[in-house]
Amino acid sequence: MKLYSGPLSLFTAKVRIALAEKGLAYERIEVDWNPRDRYLPHHPEVAALNPRGQVPVIVDGDVVVYDSTLILSHLEETRPGTPLLPDDPAGRARARQFEAWADEILFPAVWDVIEEAFYPAPPEGRDAGRLEAARAALAHHHAMLEKELAGRTWFCGEMFSIADIGVMVFLGAAATMGVPPSQEHVHLVAWMQRCRARPSIRDEFAEMAAFSQAALAG
Repeated sequence: MKLYSGPLSLFTAKVRIALAEKGLAYERIEVDWNPRDRYLPHHPEVAALNPRGQVPVIVDGDVVVYDSTLILSHLEETRPGTPLLPDDPAGRARARQFEAWADEILFPAVWDVIEEAFYPAPPEGRDAGRLEAARAALAHHHAMLEKELAGRTWFCGEMFSIADIGVMVFLGAAATMGVPPSQEHVHLVAWMQRCRARPSIRDEFAEMAAFSQAALAG
């Protein structure tokens, strides 16, 4: 199996964490990134495999899958050892809903933080209003997640799942850029600590931090 991977792609990070959790070997093909051009021009092989030209993309034998959600589903179907989805239909629905929620609702606020707090400021300066709106949106999301985690170890009870991967990748990124959950959200803070204790997540965030520091310094 090959994974076309972006060094700072949070969607690729979801896939890398899932592969690590499942203990799967794969060939990692890293696309170029720099602070000015980001991922442009698109990697030619990625552009040929994915009409959107984006990572992550996996090539699994004769099967090509792009989009992190579809890749996670493919891995679950073809490598069921160390499952990342509950057995019961209700649990599977909950896991999938949270993973999709993270992509579609949580990520936009996180992306605004990334644009305003991580990337170099444009000539016209930072958009303070955009950053403040993103902080407010994340505070709202934190409060909702706090309620969802009350009485649960993971989002699906006692099972670590794709829901935890999807939410943690984005919340962890926001936290590293100065927008963590409030300490009053005790369930959410404890859950993030449990996530960071997992080798798959600990190593992923350490690698992204080291890459970003080196790239921005250069």
